[in-house]
Amino acid sequence: MTHPSKRLLLFTAKLGYQTRSFEDAARKLGVQLIYVTDRCHQLEDPWGDQAIAVHFETPEAAAYTVMEALRGQDVSGILALGDRPAAAAAYAARGLGIRYNHPAAVEACRSKLRMKEVFRDAGLSVPWFRSLPIDPAPEPLLLGISYPCVLKPLSLSASQGVVRANNREEFLAAAARIRLLLKSPEILATREPNLEQMLVEGYIPGREVAAEGLLSDGALSILAIFDKPDPLEGPYFEETIYVTPSRLPESVQRAIEKCARDAAQALGLSHGPIHAEFRINDDGVWPLEVAPRPIGGLCARSLRFSLDRTSDPLGLEELLVRHALELPGWNSPRERAASGVMMIPVPKSGILESVAGMDAARSVPGITELSITARLHDAIAAWPEGSSYLGFLFAQGETPEKVEQALRQAHEKLLFAITPRLPVEHPATRRMSNQAN
Repeated sequence: MTHPSKRLLLFTAKLGYQTRSFEDAARKLGVQLIYVTDRCHQLEDPWGDQAIAVHFETPEAAAYTVMEALRGQDVSGILALGDRPAAAAAYAARGLGIRYNHPAAVEACRSKLRMKEVFRDAGLSVPWFRSLPIDPAPEPLLLGISYPCVLKPLSLSASQGVVRANNREEFLAAAARIRLLLKSPEILATREPNLEQMLVEGYIPGREVAAEGLLSDGALSILAIFDKPDPLEGPYFEETIYVTPSRLPESVQRAIEKCARDAAQALGLSHGPIHAEFRINDDGVWPLEVAPRPIGGLCARSLRFSLDRTSDPLGLEELLVRHALELPGWNSPRERAASGVMMIPVPKSGILESVAGMDAARSVPGITELSITARLHDAIAAWPEGSSYLGFLFAQGETPEKVEQALRQAHEKLLFAITPRLPVEHPATRRMSNQAN
């Protein structure tokens, strides 16, 4: 059944991975997709998407631009991909009278410091934490810092700039590295808030999991709990494998679901997708972050949902479109097969020269897709400076163990040739810089 009268606003970065999947879902359902992107407004529709051009770093102004562009037009729903677009979507939804998260709730999610404060005040499990200026260099002895601890920027995502420190020397080195990252031209160009501060908090030992959920008028439905089988113990925290269903005991999974609901409620989130991260140890469930958006990158392809016995399964994007537009099927359960994704890690910074072994990786039993998203001859950055992966491997199987095994076997067959970047002299300062590690 098509719904030609339905129009959906999609707030997304101009180079977002997921936009094509949303286009496919909208075309299947016969709804109109209206893009709101951060492309330059002076370019005459370079991608032919008729997008409304905004600046996500000023979400209220972006929302005003959207409302002016849509004056007199009906819009049925709103979705946002990514942390920056979510704030603009919240302000626009409020102005257009569309169900979505309140702007104050989304703004609380944009700052790791504010989020920790909310969790603490709600009585959730949080480590000690405090914010520090990036200048001057902090002295941990004077600040009463205990180890191990984790330093991180206040507003970047994908574990960019997140570093564990086990002693004073590692703390000072991590603080210096984060300072350089936050002062880099690439980060300054994003105009992210709070770039003059960083967060330091106690390290939480234990296993890490992620949960994908969907809020409907404040009620949270958990779509999937992902195990992260690789230990994320530092010094950097680049994610790799996600596998669902979780292999944790049922009682632990229920505790994760309760923590997700409590965290979303504490933040004031009420409507739309969320992606949440947790640590699990003998002391219980510790919420790390809750983002008012779906899982990022191409990872959504690891989730499929059973509409009914006669229909093809739904992708996460179609499920979210159905939910945003209040169409039937948005509450379809996840299909029974185990599934997973590997975000292919960046082994070192440099120039990606070639990729070998792709056919061999695709031929591993259980592998359903391999997508190399990094472009040849482009510079890539390893963590903690990096935030983009080389690509994505997907697998399905009878059990989570078989899915994990397939992902690891396929990854072993891939060979990435990465050469160091040459130092470049800045024309004004005459200083040499090199992004490679």
